[in-house]
Amino acid sequence: ADAPHAVRGVSVTDYARDIARLCAGLDEAPILVGHSMGGLVCALAASRTPVRAMVLLAPTAPWGVAASSMEEAITAFGLHALGPFWAQAVAPDRGLARRYSLDRMDHAEREAVAVRLRPESGRALWETLNWWLDPFMTTSVGPLDVPTLVIGGERDVVHPPATVRQTAARLGATFIEAPGMSHWLVAEPGWREIAEIAQGWLDEASASTPAG
Repeated sequence: ADAPHAVRGVSVTDYARDIARLCAGLDEAPILVGHSMGGLVCALAASRTPVRAMVLLAPTAPWGVAASSMEEAITAFGLHALGPFWAQAVAPDRGLARRYSLDRMDHAEREAVAVRLRPESGRALWETLNWWLDPFMTTSVGPLDVPTLVIGGERDVVHPPATVRQTAARLGATFIEAPGMSHWLVAEPGWREIAEIAQGWLDEASASTPAG
């Protein structure tokens, strides 16, 4: 399952169905937490099966939410230099990851994460980064009847706060911009504060949700 070609041809829909299937098999509806593309996958899964709440960290934007920065647009168009990338497993660009995603981590931590990066489905990348070319609107998801918190980093150039704010609006979610934070909200300096914000919000959401 860890072979470089394992994700070849896999759709974002496949990811979402897997998560939805897992959720449906639990004794009670879970809380979903997702980062980057994982955030979009969580939202798509939540449109398929009941969940209690979601926390989405720098989520990839769904179909119809336009890029708000030149970096985002360049990344989307840059994929085409790989040829028919949608039929490939795309190797991670660790140089870009170090520069834009892991930029606030110290060298040792940055390298520890970089070496763990694995190939991504070219099809999934195409569906998310070039959504306007997708006639099937694979990543389309509208307002969800799920308490949702969306957090974006002020210095994130992968998914800038202006884009993440649009994603939050699309989902009907609460949006918080994290000052000074970049894209790797799960582990860069300041992640504990992000976790505390998320936990506090979840506690409030739980208290305001009627039992049963």
